[in-house]
Amino acid sequence: MPRKTQQVLAEQKKRTSYPPKKLEMLQHIEELAKKYDTVIVSKLHKVRAGQLMLLRKNFRQQLVMVVAKNQIAALGLKKANLKNADQFVSNLTGQNALIFTNMNPFNLYLSLEKSKVTLPARAGDIATSDIVIPSGSTGIPPGPVLSEFKEAGVQTRIEAGSIYVSRDSVVAHLGDVISPKLAGLLSRLNIKPIKAGLSIFMASAEGLLLLQKDIAIDLEQYRSDVTTAAKEALGLALEAAYVTPESLPLLFGRALRQAKRVASESGYLTAETSNDVFGLAEAQARAVLDAAKRRGYSES
Repeated sequence: MPRKTQQVLAEQKKRTSYPPKKLEMLQHIEELAKKYDTVIVSKLHKVRAGQLMLLRKNFRQQLVMVVAKNQIAALGLKKANLKNADQFVSNLTGQNALIFTNMNPFNLYLSLEKSKVTLPARAGDIATSDIVIPSGSTGIPPGPVLSEFKEAGVQTRIEAGSIYVSRDSVVAHLGDVISPKLAGLLSRLNIKPIKAGLSIFMASAEGLLLLQKDIAIDLEQYRSDVTTAAKEALGLALEAAYVTPESLPLLFGRALRQAKRVASESGYLTAETSNDVFGLAEAQARAVLDAAKRRGYSES
């Protein structure tokens, strides 16, 4: 029997070995991957069932979410001939949700970030951002807990009978593992530093494989960068006298000011320069008179 035929038979045998529900899920994933432009993987760690329900409700016309075993998901995506399928499915580890959508993955990322909730930190959690204990009174009376503040690198003092944090203190950075003592301290301070919810771990869009670092956008930083770039471009256009709808009014204004200054300094009288010309002449006359007085000249 030819080797290719053996492989086909082996695949068919493997396929028929799946229970009916898994075969139905396999076909469902294959159909969705062919129907939608973008396939997204989201990790389900610390994601509540209520958040999944809310997401399905809010985006019911824009996306379909499927939770399946990684092996079934990988096989379904490969059968759909997803581009970069081998590289994509190699990252399917842990418990995941597959999201099928025609939305831009960057827009979806921002929407998912807005839907996240904050939770208390537990020992072993990974910091989802820098964790800061703010300055001010904690309302906690002094005692053994002072050693926990010291161990976390937080400067304190006793004020009005309670522990006072002297300054804002970063106690964990993004990606750090939170220790049991730090988790306990944050709980005492009622600080909930862990953002929980769906995040885009990986996406396949228009044949491109995008990882979380490629999709995660700091919107405020992006807006600041665009604003800075626009200001620098306008400044360059002004220096080069390059005419655009944005630079033209500023170029005319600068040309008018320069022309007025040249006319004033040369004593050229116009309706716009008369005040400056006469004012300059008067100032020069006074300077001459003051110099003459210092040499003994008297107006009388």
